[in-house]
Amino acid sequence: MMYSSNGEWGKWEDLNSEILALIPVRIPAEAMVATASLVCKSWMSCVLGPFCWSDIDIQDWCRRRHLAVEYVDSAVRKLVRRSKGTFRRLSAFRLGDSGFAFAANCGRCLKVLEIPMSEVNDKIVVKFAESLVNLFKEKYAPQELERLSSTSKVNELEAMVIADTMPLLQHLQLGFGCFGDTGLGAILAKCKALTHLDIQGCWNLKLEGELEERCLQLPAFKSPWVYDLFTDNDEQDD
Repeated sequence: MMYSSNGEWGKWEDLNSEILALIPVRIPAEAMVATASLVCKSWMSCVLGPFCWSDIDIQDWCRRRHLAVEYVDSAVRKLVRRSKGTFRRLSAFRLGDSGFAFAANCGRCLKVLEIPMSEVNDKIVVKFAESLVNLFKEKYAPQELERLSSTSKVNELEAMVIADTMPLLQHLQLGFGCFGDTGLGAILAKCKALTHLDIQGCWNLKLEGELEERCLQLPAFKSPWVYDLFTDNDEQDD
């Protein structure tokens, strides 16, 4: 039951699901799943539906629990399914291949991607390329895929996938990536809405030519070589 502004009692089920979702989205994702769904049937139905998951933010939860990559990937896949592809933001710590590929496949509305310390590696190439028939395979010939997925120190695939499939990205946090100037150039060229770029720890970048100037023109930019060791440190001394 709820108390309305006109002094009368009403029922949660009388509220439109999209309106009701405005309440639980104000609490952390883990609380929304663990406790909000227990309030009543209407709340449970709401939490299981897409309206609560346009913003998928489980980064703090992953950090606090020191979750293994497979659990992070599993959580991301479940929440992306609940959003029915309508999520606009994904924030997760230590995301792996399967979680990244699943989110990328479904993220047609994705604008903000925050995946610090991600463990996405070369194996995502085959999975991701095969699933993005219209967005990826048509852009790269088989020999190009083989070149991009090579095991050399610099691997541009992760950046190229982001550039080719997420043109609406506004915020990108992709620290310690293996890509170089070619991949970064593709992101800057194709993600026209990009305003925030965090590439701390991406040691393969040289930012040659106009790349550094283009990065500095963004409203918010964190250089690959200026990394605060205490920013994401969960093991500081008491």
